[in-house]
Amino acid sequence: MLQSDSRKVRIGDTFIALKGIKDDGHNYILDAINNGAKKIICEYGNYPNMIKVDNTNNYLHKYLKDNYLKYINRLKIIGITGTNGKTTTAYLIYQAMNKLNIKCAYIGTIGFYINGKIKDNINTTPDILTLYHMLTKCVKENVKYVVMEVSSQGLYYNRVDGLKFDYAVFTNLTIEHLDFHKTMDNYLKEKMKLFSNLKEDGISIINSDDQYYKNFITDKCITYGVLGDYKIRNINYNIDNSSFTVNNIKYKTSLIGEYNIYNLCVVIIILKQLGISDDNIYNTILKLDSAPGRMDKIKYKDSIIIIDYAHTPDAVEKVLKTLKDKGRIITIIGCGGNRDKSKRKIMGSIASKNSDYVIFTSDNPRYEESEDIIIDMIQNVDSFNYEIEINRENAIIKGIQRLKKNDILLILGKGHENYQEIKGVKYPFNDKEVVLKNI
Repeated sequence: MLQSDSRKVRIGDTFIALKGIKDDGHNYILDAINNGAKKIICEYGNYPNMIKVDNTNNYLHKYLKDNYLKYINRLKIIGITGTNGKTTTAYLIYQAMNKLNIKCAYIGTIGFYINGKIKDNINTTPDILTLYHMLTKCVKENVKYVVMEVSSQGLYYNRVDGLKFDYAVFTNLTIEHLDFHKTMDNYLKEKMKLFSNLKEDGISIINSDDQYYKNFITDKCITYGVLGDYKIRNINYNIDNSSFTVNNIKYKTSLIGEYNIYNLCVVIIILKQLGISDDNIYNTILKLDSAPGRMDKIKYKDSIIIIDYAHTPDAVEKVLKTLKDKGRIITIIGCGGNRDKSKRKIMGSIASKNSDYVIFTSDNPRYEESEDIIIDMIQNVDSFNYEIEINRENAIIKGIQRLKKNDILLILGKGHENYQEIKGVKYPFNDKEVVLKNI
């Protein structure tokens, strides 16, 4: 097997040394040989059984297209892009199809799933070699559909190079990743690339309530929203469930919040495209669960604790507004280090204005100091309804201790993640596990 990670090399594998942004695979050739690589593909050096090429990245892309695409093209692929909602929408489609006995795999932020989780992913959209390996596995296991999240960075780095999509979904576009893309225009252009990779008969599915939606319109297009082809109406929800109508058909779901209704609308559109009856769609929507770490609810005495991955200003605001008037809200929130700093003060202000009390804490500080990140977050906070607790576990414990009858503790930012990254080290940490240990 071809491998680009020397740690994954097994006896008989071929190792290809790729040059990345932060690292160079040529530095790990000896490790790959020690692990059993029989062949080395590289740009320089002198090794046994070496194939020297001008550019290993270009070689890899051509190799994958020549050797894998003929198999991968048997799959029907649904690509989902947008700032928020990618994971939930993709995971809901994965669930829905499998509940209807349509074999579907999922690739995205929370991992690689075929009839259950197989492995974690480092990136929302895996590197192209890993992705092609995953898709080949899907073919071997007779999977018919693959639903995958397609990130702006994945598109920028050509991680989906060669793939053609049967459906391309646009959820929304809000401020995110500006540390990487620099401008919203650059961010938008990367998202748009997915829609140029549709098959000839491919269909785009667009949230027409988003201000950027016209940029994603294609010849074969279905819109959804207040005025879309699929019209969302009559949204009602409490802390436990929601009801809504799409084109005058009423649905019920255990998911809550307007944004989740939009995510579910994409599921309805896909199932309608597959010829599923309205009754079966209704019953399927009723049975769907939220994705891991997305509005994950834990009952505690007479209150409720919710863990959610929201880590953008838009996502944080939507979660908080969903819970408005449902109880007194205590929010635990931080921001990731070495990422877009411009959103920190926005998120801090949103949390303070829409919560009764806020505990600012660390998220994944990476190579920054948590104190500095929190100082950025409280720049625009003009009330005194908050405290600072750097240690995330202590912050969660303090949040739990503050709970009274009918209160809501909202723990934001990390969701499903099972680590906390500090100074280049990923320490085991999971918000839900901390909660369950302390209630």
